[in-house]
Amino acid sequence: RGPCPSRLNSPTRYFLPSPHAPKPSKPTDPARSPAMESAGNDRRDAALGSLAVLPDELLCAIVDLLQPTDIGRLACVSSVMYILCNEEPLWMSKYLSVGGHLEYKCSWKKTTLSRLSLCSGNSELEQKARHFDGFNSLFLYRRWYRCFTTLSSYSFDNGHVERKDDLSLDHFHSQYDGKGPVLLGKLAETWPARTKWTIQQLVHDYGEVTFRISQRSPKKIIMKLKDYVSYMELQHDEDPLYIFDDKFGETTPALLEDYRVPHLFQEDLFGVLDYEQRPAFRWLIIGPERSGASWHVDPGLTSAWNTLLCGRKRWALYPPGRVPGGVTVHVSDEDGDVDIETPTSLQWWLDIYPHLAEHEKPLECTQLPGETIFVPSGWWHCVLNLETTVAVTQNFVNQSNFEHVCLDMAPGHCHKGVCRAGLLAVPGKSVRDIENHPAGTMSAWNHNDMTRAEKRLKGSGSVRASNSANQCASFEFSDVHESLENQVFSYDIGFLSQFLEKEKDHYTSVWSPTNPIGQREAREWLRRLWVLKPELRGLIWKGACLAISVDKWYACLEEVSACHSLPPPSEDEKLPVGTGSNPVFIVSDNVIKIYAEGGLGYSAHGLGTELEFYDLLRKVGSPLINHIPEIIASGFLVYEDGVYRTVPWDGKGMPDVLAKYYPLELSYANSCFPLGLWSKQQFGMDSSTECSNKPIWPYMVTRKCKGDIFARVRDTLSKADLLNLASSLGVQMRNIHLLPLPHGEPLPKPEDNNVRDSDPPEWKQVISTLNGRKNNIKKHLANWGGTVPTVLIEKAEEYLPADMSSLIKFVKDDDGDSVYTFPCWIHSDIMDDNILTQRSLTDAKSTGDRDLEKLDAVNIIDFSDLSIGDPLCDLIPLHLDVFRGDIDLLREYLRSYQLPFLRGKSNNDIYKSVGNSKFSTASYRAMCYCMLHEDNVLAAIFGLWKDLRAATSWEEVEHLVWDGLNRYQQSSPTLSS
Repeated sequence: RGPCPSRLNSPTRYFLPSPHAPKPSKPTDPARSPAMESAGNDRRDAALGSLAVLPDELLCAIVDLLQPTDIGRLACVSSVMYILCNEEPLWMSKYLSVGGHLEYKCSWKKTTLSRLSLCSGNSELEQKARHFDGFNSLFLYRRWYRCFTTLSSYSFDNGHVERKDDLSLDHFHSQYDGKGPVLLGKLAETWPARTKWTIQQLVHDYGEVTFRISQRSPKKIIMKLKDYVSYMELQHDEDPLYIFDDKFGETTPALLEDYRVPHLFQEDLFGVLDYEQRPAFRWLIIGPERSGASWHVDPGLTSAWNTLLCGRKRWALYPPGRVPGGVTVHVSDEDGDVDIETPTSLQWWLDIYPHLAEHEKPLECTQLPGETIFVPSGWWHCVLNLETTVAVTQNFVNQSNFEHVCLDMAPGHCHKGVCRAGLLAVPGKSVRDIENHPAGTMSAWNHNDMTRAEKRLKGSGSVRASNSANQCASFEFSDVHESLENQVFSYDIGFLSQFLEKEKDHYTSVWSPTNPIGQREAREWLRRLWVLKPELRGLIWKGACLAISVDKWYACLEEVSACHSLPPPSEDEKLPVGTGSNPVFIVSDNVIKIYAEGGLGYSAHGLGTELEFYDLLRKVGSPLINHIPEIIASGFLVYEDGVYRTVPWDGKGMPDVLAKYYPLELSYANSCFPLGLWSKQQFGMDSSTECSNKPIWPYMVTRKCKGDIFARVRDTLSKADLLNLASSLGVQMRNIHLLPLPHGEPLPKPEDNNVRDSDPPEWKQVISTLNGRKNNIKKHLANWGGTVPTVLIEKAEEYLPADMSSLIKFVKDDDGDSVYTFPCWIHSDIMDDNILTQRSLTDAKSTGDRDLEKLDAVNIIDFSDLSIGDPLCDLIPLHLDVFRGDIDLLREYLRSYQLPFLRGKSNNDIYKSVGNSKFSTASYRAMCYCMLHEDNVLAAIFGLWKDLRAATSWEEVEHLVWDGLNRYQQSSPTLSS
């Protein structure tokens, strides 16, 4: 049968204590309710049959996996199933899985069915309740209790957190910053928000404004403020929705004028970043009684302040290293990601807190209106709203927590588990054992045999905080975990940094997704701090050593400079520049690039291919040579016996330093460039080869090109400048794509059933890679973390060709032979940080009139990602990153590019053979390459064209983003010649 509308929309009642029973002044355990003890449960077995052996909690979890229409069918099975299928938490979960703009309609069931267009028009049935006696569920009772208990009479309790007024900055730094929480009065006395941020006034001023809702849901929930306040007044949720909006400053900038950062917290080292680069740092918080934030440590080990404007909040806090009772922490060995399983705030206070012994309880306090609480770096905290509250909070990095934030950024599982949750990532070792070992021996503890894919610990036990002699906080606690009993945990940075995995390359290894800032942004952040905060360089250097191992790369820089008689780096030149994946230093007018990305195999091929490319430019006399850096020196850095030495190499012949890692019988070993383009296509992408982790790094020294990085000056350029840029790039990309491919021996056939012996050898590796991604396309797209709408992921397989060779091989020509397009050199990474621009006066040099300046020089840098493939692939970063989807810039680029997108021995044969095939359409091929790209270019597409989030087909995306390419083909018939 189909879904039953009356079942879907009817409310339910069953045997439960009255919601009007007396409410406790403090939350108590509802398990001992006399009504629960006396109630019968004779209906359950008959109504559930064989399923009666399953506990109610598991049954509810199973029902939650079903679609709403299936839940409607299941509700028809029996009275108990009817009860389980009409639970409000179930329907709340169903709505949150859909997400979007929320308008609450008195119940979550009605709200969800309305959103899904499953509402019944029979209002009489909707109002008719169904009553079932003889069914009792402790699980449902506890959930019901959490939905209806009140906290309004929760008595005021000073708790254990100190209260201070008129605290000086020096006093704050010496007594609390990095050491312990404190409640501060009088910091917000003069704020307009103290009188203006009431629920009534906010609704009056901003009722139509949409705010973000914080909820443990995969989908974003947004609500108008007036609708949210209406929801607060109607709801009886055990975990109420909570406005937790980090974009309120953009949607309602007037709110930023109603408060200011207290003088104690004005130092924020993330402030040197552009707003769009820095992590989320400020939130408007509005929530009803029973809402709150469950147990967590603030992201990136930042510190925070939180000012309450109305209502009351109950806070519980534990010091670093102490996992709260009832909380389970998982630490991934792969990337150090820390996943926390925790009950809701209300559930913890009701179910966990009452059973803690006095010595196990957290630090507590009740925050009153006008008070500001400071939460130091690394402290666990949980917040419960005792009334409807309005608050503002900000996270920050200052000198006290800077090194901790940098340490948390570094890749690796071990130190993250230590910093965020105690010694969870260290198997079978005690803290005292660790303290007796020097830092240099720590890498031995990270042997693969001693780790698991995931470490877990459930928190319990006691905690005692104390200050060590050097004013760094340390904490004593006992724990049920066998390796942590009666141990001392120190939050001192010297202790914590011992857990860094020394063998990991912090500069290029993949960072944890829980890092508050991306790898590129972190490098830019440290560099800006170095330039803008010279008085803090000692501290910044320590942080950079933790986050990106800058001391190691600076030692490499000194060796290269000495070997090639370059000027020694100055103090200003000690930190890498740029945001790329390889350390790059500028010393005087020279650029020293150290190839570190992907291990030795990958980076050696990167240098070899780049040297082969430069050699080819000189041989053919390409005009591109005038728009790229001049090579001064190149070679390898080798680390042996505690010192670095250099081994010069020009790319020709197999260098001795690599001979023992690469087999001499390698087919390319005797070629002019044995680690050049063809070798890279076959071997260079595999970073897991035997030599990947050897202490050898290729390097290249070039002359610094004139001009500024385009990413830094983009916003200062006029539209005319940008059009000149697009025109210049069209010419230069044409020169790249016209270069002849080097001669190489046939490549071995890849292990791919879709790659045939008849396929051109130049394309075999490309086809193999694309087919591999295509065969796992749903997983590939899902890995981008919600970037791609689900409906499009489901349609990806039918959109892509069954065989990726269809994109380069077309129908037979007049002679019966298949027609293939030619591959070419492609840069693969033409982005805004790999382009240098220069402006100059053209007509009136003596006037100094900037309006007469013209962008007349464009240089391209960083050719380490050179490969062969379809020239359309270079259009992806150009259009999405450099042009930001501007169709005028794309047109100007194509006007100067002047090459057909399909090229072969006979372009006439190609264009004649492809006919009307969609595989030959430039927009279709470009869209396929976007979907199969190794980087998340789809995030750029859905970010630039936000309306595409509602697209229901890939054809819609293709048309909006790439249709201009088809018009270029149609309007340029002469280009095929």
